[in-house]
Amino acid sequence: QGQLVESGGGLVQDGGSLRLSCKAPRMIFSVYSPKTMNWYRQAPGKQRELVASITSDRLTSYSDAVKGRFTISRDNSRKTTWLQMNSLKPDDTGVYYCNFNERGTDYWGPGTQVTVSS
Repeated sequence: QGQLVESGGGLVQDGGSLRLSCKAPRMIFSVYSPKTMNWYRQAPGKQRELVASITSDRLTSYSDAVKGRFTISRDNSRKTTWLQMNSLKPDDTGVYYCNFNERGTDYWGPGTQVTVSS
């Protein structure tokens, strides 16, 4: 609980942009920096899906649905991961969650709501 805190969600029009932040206030640098950090999202009535990941070496990967529109980045010294979302579509609407996995256990933030209006 409280390992991750997301912010930056909101209401935006079709084609707009948002930048989400995920902070890890309770984690020390040496614990945070080696972790692969992930962004997931969950649309109403749908399963949670992986959107983007970034390794400790800043290797990134994206789902096909967001490739070319979203960019994940991180700053280990600030224990923060970002998700820059451009060219947003109504299908991007959902709750966005930050995540990491530690020895088989998933850790989640409370999520931040993103709503894209048509």
